[in-house]
Amino acid sequence: MDPVTRLGVVGCGLMGSGIAEVAARNGIDVRVAEATHHAAEAGRRRITASMDRGVQRGKLSQEQRDQALARLSFTHDLGDMADRQFVIEAVAENRDIKADVIRALDKAVEDPAAILATNTSSIPIVDLAVVTERPAQVVGMHFFNPVPVQQLVELIPALTTSEETVRRTHDLAGRLGKQAIKAPDRSGFVVNALLVPYLLSAVRMVESGAARPDDIDRGMELGCAHPMGPLRLLDLIGLDTASAVAESLYEEFKEPLYAPPALLRRMVAAGHLGRKSGRGFYTYDA
Repeated sequence: MDPVTRLGVVGCGLMGSGIAEVAARNGIDVRVAEATHHAAEAGRRRITASMDRGVQRGKLSQEQRDQALARLSFTHDLGDMADRQFVIEAVAENRDIKADVIRALDKAVEDPAAILATNTSSIPIVDLAVVTERPAQVVGMHFFNPVPVQQLVELIPALTTSEETVRRTHDLAGRLGKQAIKAPDRSGFVVNALLVPYLLSAVRMVESGAARPDDIDRGMELGCAHPMGPLRLLDLIGLDTASAVAESLYEEFKEPLYAPPALLRRMVAAGHLGRKSGRGFYTYDA
């Protein structure tokens, strides 16, 4: 099978824009789909701003930036994914929303051998594979935020995923400059199954009044050499995303350590989602 030269990305938030940027910078033609024209234009601006920062920091040249942007096109119609060889969905971490997108892509993408990948953080891949007519070509491809910086991709085959799909997905990850690890198709995969209980424990410490956010974060940064403390990391991930991942883990395993604390749920209800809303465990410039 020929290498992927035409990639689709559905969703252009923090994750989708990062995936699209990395692919375009590595010579791949990328078509990005968003729900509306306004959202698609916002995604274009987000990617352009990220590449401009890369030029300012000497990470890429002006010519490389211009060439990468020329490889990007934007749409708000999933029908425009018809000619794609590989499509990665990066929409909200919600089982029903993701299933609807995967189902629509299954109908829109014309090549029956094309691969449909999901960037889910926690939803079992088989739940999405079975809504399609091509379950052998559905796979998990979990990137980490910020995508242009983080080197890891979790590659998650479902019970239905073919070896050829796994091989092609692994090859694409390498072309994007990422290192792939194979993860089991269970909620949370490898990284979040280990990481989420740690993050939720930090929330519980704040909730109980045992320690302040800054003391918790500085303790883990200075005492354990973590690049970022757990509460700053939650703000970066997005408290809504973290809560959704925790709910998915708890639904599957029924372990109390996976249950989102009341404080986390109330912050999400209040719209205090972290960096993207300007307020989480810390406050940020809009």
